[in-house]
Amino acid sequence: MNIVQLESEVLALPIQERAALVQRLLLSLEEISEPEFDRLWAEESFRRVTEFDAGKTQAISGEEVAKKARALLR
Repeated sequence: MNIVQLESEVLALPIQERAALVQRLLLSLEEISEPEFDRLWAEESFRRVTEFDAGKTQAISGEEVAKKARALLR
């Protein structure tokens, strides 16, 4: 399973389960050193920019993200 497939499956979970997963994932990051954390974010940023530049993803405005987040929390 690759990250895209995993993301698709995770996003299909009910919001409560996604929230619990997020909490567990964030707690797992506390075990990572700051240099490792920075390296991982740099890699993720590069991956996202590369996909965006290749037309594989599209940008979503902060306003739209906030709107969707508020709708999910209702």
